[in-house]
Amino acid sequence: MNVILCYGDSNTHGTKPVNANQTLTRYTRGVPWPDKMGSALGTEYLVISEGLPGRTTVHDDPISGGMRSGIKLLSATLHSHEPIDLLVLMLGTNDLKFQFSSSSFDIAQSVDRIIKETKWHAPGLDIMIISPASVSPSGVMSDLFSGAEILQKDLSTHLQHVALMRGTGFMDADDYVKVSPIDGVHWGEAAHNTFGTVAAQAVLNRLNKIKT
Repeated sequence: MNVILCYGDSNTHGTKPVNANQTLTRYTRGVPWPDKMGSALGTEYLVISEGLPGRTTVHDDPISGGMRSGIKLLSATLHSHEPIDLLVLMLGTNDLKFQFSSSSFDIAQSVDRIIKETKWHAPGLDIMIISPASVSPSGVMSDLFSGAEILQKDLSTHLQHVALMRGTGFMDADDYVKVSPIDGVHWGEAAHNTFGTVAAQAVLNRLNKIKT
């Protein structure tokens, strides 16, 4: 059985777009894109979803409750699920929050650090980087992600460069989905369905490439 670990933030977790005066809620099992990907791949593949709302690449975030730095929990996550055949990594959106104000280059460098950390703890593990869907903050997310639309410019280009440099797989979520206009950050159900399907094919192609 091939094991695929999806390591990401709220859009991997399956957080619904949020309106004003609402709390964050999650789609039911089967709806988030890792679940859709698992269904498309079939029983010979085990897809593990490790999505955490507010997760960043390398930043601590006490405002969101702490323990949000992706790199800090990475080693424990990798070892708890080993052996793993493929790590699917989609992080960077929360680095665009106003409190961090990370540029797209900074985010790519942080993702690169995660990749190097992964290879230290799991030397033979293959990786696929996903450049997250571009945000367009609105409603309750407007102030939280103020300036993000400018900061995210060229993020996909920088992440693709990291992928080429490190020999990982690469996908750009912008090629397939758009964020929900409700809050401009999270994905609607149709986006999860679409991306889960295309991600399944990308994973198959990557795993087949490894075997040949």
